[in-house]
Amino acid sequence: MVLKLRSGLLQHSCCSDDDSAVKVCFMIFGILCFKPRSCHRQRRELPPDPGRTNNNNNKINNTTTTTTTMLHPPWYTCVLGGFFFVFWAGYWVVHLLALGYARWRLHGAPRGARRSPEDPWPGVSILKPLVGVDCNLVSNLETFFTMNYPAYELLFCVAEETDPALVVCRALLDKYPKVDARIFVGGEKVGANPKINNMEPGYKTAKYDLVMISDSGLRMREDTLTDMVSHMGEKVGLVHQMPFVCDRDGFPSVLEKVYFGTCVARIYLAADLLGINSVTGMSCIFRKSIVDELGGLKAFGCYLAEDYFLGLGIQKKGFKLRVTSQPAWQNPGPSDIPSFQARIRRHVLYISRNDGFFSHDNNTFTYCRWTQLRIAMVPTTILLEPLQECVVLGLCTAWAGHALFHWDPLVFFLVHSLSWFLLDYCLLTSVNGDWLTFSKSEFLLAWLFREFDAFRQFLQAFVDPVIRWRSGAYRLNWGGVIRETPVAVAQLSSPAPLGTKVALAVPKKRRPPSSACASYPTSSYGRPPLQPLDHGAPW
Repeated sequence: MVLKLRSGLLQHSCCSDDDSAVKVCFMIFGILCFKPRSCHRQRRELPPDPGRTNNNNNKINNTTTTTTTMLHPPWYTCVLGGFFFVFWAGYWVVHLLALGYARWRLHGAPRGARRSPEDPWPGVSILKPLVGVDCNLVSNLETFFTMNYPAYELLFCVAEETDPALVVCRALLDKYPKVDARIFVGGEKVGANPKINNMEPGYKTAKYDLVMISDSGLRMREDTLTDMVSHMGEKVGLVHQMPFVCDRDGFPSVLEKVYFGTCVARIYLAADLLGINSVTGMSCIFRKSIVDELGGLKAFGCYLAEDYFLGLGIQKKGFKLRVTSQPAWQNPGPSDIPSFQARIRRHVLYISRNDGFFSHDNNTFTYCRWTQLRIAMVPTTILLEPLQECVVLGLCTAWAGHALFHWDPLVFFLVHSLSWFLLDYCLLTSVNGDWLTFSKSEFLLAWLFREFDAFRQFLQAFVDPVIRWRSGAYRLNWGGVIRETPVAVAQLSSPAPLGTKVALAVPKKRRPPSSACASYPTSSYGRPPLQPLDHGAPW
């Protein structure tokens, strides 16, 4: 029976189609699970013979003691194994909640898309903090000028006068003169968070009670704003979008989509269903009247994760947080695996750029910023964060099953990983809302890469307390409060990752433009002669 099963699995795995990678997983699982009966036979201990010698009696007593120890493990093993099993079972509940909530919540028609004249759509002030340009910035910003919504204003916030994003904004304002849009330059120093400093002038002049914060790398559909506002009920104080990515070419884009569609979506959706704060400042709408009662945006300038504490403050005021039915469609410029590893750890922040391309001068690709923030804001992350990953949780629970119930750890780990893999694939298809543009084999490779690299990213963030962002460096304190640190001190105090070459006082060359950005219209949006501008005043 076993030989027939194995031969059938081998013949079935020889098919060269798109599902070959998944079939190989089932083949390996089947071969390891169905062992011959001889492998499961156990030695039977004979009853002690009174006529044996004392040495034989000692051997029998030692064997009995060992068997008793195996049947009754120490108390600390029971406690630790029980903890792993409880956490493991609870996390499978999270899997099922996220999958069911995704199928019910996401990609539905906007609620209340048709309103009566007595109940018009409220106006929305959209804050767009900009830092640098990339090859997709023009097309991303243009989607905000073409939204199908009756009343909104665009408030572009740029920190520096020399930023090339000013040229892009001015060209779009000339192209769409009927859209209510303004530009603010210089920002206002209200704290250590540069994003809050950049948005403060635009926030003060916002004329609508509903204020939206939207990052520069996002695309909007015509009905996205309608969908977000439709979720703003009377008891809802903030509406946010789940981070996701647009379809792009290359393996790094597949890696991004797998990460945001599985790991992020699982926690994000389950947290929203249970009423837990999971807000990201990438794309959210809140009531300005509520935030003003909390002290305005400047009250969150001391935090680097201002989005988390903004949602926490709104919850303390008695209002709810809601996720929309459309995800936030990220469409940044071309990326590689190192830059992706930086983005996934703090995707609400802007990566340091140099004329539109990722700059290696600030080592932005070596620091896991989002993990560092979670460790500082929620210290229990130190223990629970690694257990949320498939490999770590599977190994720990496999050990617990072997220590407590004498289960085969290899078979347990394979069943655990295969089930996790299948649920992640179902969740990704639900979040995407359409057919995936890559094959199942590519999904398998990206999924394995991310799962086996997650623990290394966590360790790297745990040992490094310094966050580098743009030209500055910040040190996190417990509770998420940050303080600025001199860059030279930060370079000496934080260790370099393994395999990283360190060069001192050597200027680095800029990366040449990639082929994906070759179509950027530099002639139309080239940098013009700069003119003196009033800081914080609309342009």
